[in-house]
Amino acid sequence: MLDALSPQRRRLVLGAASTALLLIMAVAVITVIRVTTDSARPVSQTDPGPVLLVPGYGGNVQSLQPLANALRAAGRTAVIVGPVGVGTGDLRTQAEHLGVVASRVREEANAASVDVIGYSAGGVVARLWIRDGGGADEVRRVLTLGSPQHGTSQAALGAEFAGGCSVACEQLVPDSDLLRRLNAGDETPAGPLWATVRSATDQVVTPVDSAALSGALNILVQDVCPGSAVAHGDLPRNPVVLAALHSVLGAETPQLPGDIAC
Repeated sequence: MLDALSPQRRRLVLGAASTALLLIMAVAVITVIRVTTDSARPVSQTDPGPVLLVPGYGGNVQSLQPLANALRAAGRTAVIVGPVGVGTGDLRTQAEHLGVVASRVREEANAASVDVIGYSAGGVVARLWIRDGGGADEVRRVLTLGSPQHGTSQAALGAEFAGGCSVACEQLVPDSDLLRRLNAGDETPAGPLWATVRSATDQVVTPVDSAALSGALNILVQDVCPGSAVAHGDLPRNPVVLAALHSVLGAETPQLPGDIAC
């Protein structure tokens, strides 16, 4: 095609193409710089702030009371985040609400950061806020308890055999659009330090390993207390979980809890 052009026109075409290529490369470099600049900067790990507790599917705030009591007894500020509606709606809406509560609590406490505990579906809500809602710049530690991070077969059964289920239920079906996007790439984005607790005898989040996250300190209750039969609903008051409040949410690097009366 270029052979049919005059030498002068050919030089013009080649010059325009070179300029376009340089512009594309410049835009790519700027984009990389912007992404790097905008990525989350880890908050200080030495000054623990308030702890937000996010309830699971259905929004039962009372289930989190044992955790709130233990945190307050240890001198921490603990705030249970009430659900939007009855806690079965879009998990993304729940995540936006979590962000609003976090900003208010930080302002009231004049705190640089918050810690977040997400129980069951609340752990998915926490991850949605951190990944998509700016929470990575505000959160110091994340602890999730029996959270169906990769879905649960129980949600799939509900969607298939119970005549359909709520929006949140459908979002917790394994390989749902929401979970596929949430788990693409880094499961534990930079910013906070991450830990999970799960029980081998959990019959709500199945398979149990759905509650583990790549890049997190993943604690199996039975690794700490062999033979312990801990149901999903028992996690917020389980001794391993209560001990993890200190070993995970303290000022030191998150680690397995010890000295537990199993």
